[in-house]
Amino acid sequence: MKTRNGTDRRAICAAYKGGAEARQCDPHPWTEALFTHVTKAHKAVRAARLGHGLVYIARMSATPPSTARPRSLTRRLMPLIVVVLLAGAGYLIVGHGGISLEALVRHRMAIDGFVSEHRLLAVLGYIALYIAAVALSLPGSVFLTVAGGFLFGLAIGASAAVIGATVGATLIFLAARTALGEPLLRRAGPRAAQLAQGFRDDAFSYLLFLRLVPAFPFFLVNLVPAFAGVRLGPFIAATALGVIPGALTFALAGTGLDSVIAAQQAANRDCLAAGRADCHMVFDAKDVLTPHLIGALIALGLLALVPVVVKRLRARSRATM
Repeated sequence: MKTRNGTDRRAICAAYKGGAEARQCDPHPWTEALFTHVTKAHKAVRAARLGHGLVYIARMSATPPSTARPRSLTRRLMPLIVVVLLAGAGYLIVGHGGISLEALVRHRMAIDGFVSEHRLLAVLGYIALYIAAVALSLPGSVFLTVAGGFLFGLAIGASAAVIGATVGATLIFLAARTALGEPLLRRAGPRAAQLAQGFRDDAFSYLLFLRLVPAFPFFLVNLVPAFAGVRLGPFIAATALGVIPGALTFALAGTGLDSVIAAQQAANRDCLAAGRADCHMVFDAKDVLTPHLIGALIALGLLALVPVVVKRLRARSRATM
């Protein structure tokens, strides 16, 4: 086999190795096929120390090695900064109690008219408002679900609430994971990394439990999986399934909101007649979340952990065999 300048490759190899090792220079079919695809010329020089033969010295590439740097802190934090700024703007625009029973009663005629004339657009607007409320952690998400049942009925209201809650939670999850999730995992100690790995291994079951049990703040359940490095698929699936029972419960309560509004209006009139300045119409979620309902949701959450328990028991039994 000859090089492009006519030099015999086997002679070069044998001169470089010398002695018994020269047998390693015998040509093989795969080396012949490999060398036929070599198109870059190599510089042949005489070895100074060996005193005989030629060696190959590959030409240095003119292209410097890749020096890609990790993303700067500002670029990583940019999604979270945007969320915080939008949340602040949302608080200023909506204000305290902007999404409330009192606001619904105040604008009820306009809202009812818009829903009756543009029902599809009203549902889409409701979903967009729900997404913003969840992604920005604005107060009033629970009452939004009730209002969905009141305005659109149980099926449409609950479905729109599930879509809005899932999309909003996914947005804040992605923002938190991009900004802080990966850096925190890289800097976490062995114990924290082990806990995060355990959470990821059974992410769907753990997330479903956290979504079903109403003891954990919704925004916190969005952030913990992001810091643990949970994949997007299990997060979306567990969120969508986990919010369904609550959405159905509050939307069902919304279908009977007329009686609540009438009672609140009567109480508000009596309050104003008494000359008090702190009169408000308030929807209390505790009126819907009865002890029996909370017990049922906790039971569903514990049921979601059954696969995790079974998996641990099987792993323990295998370890003892």
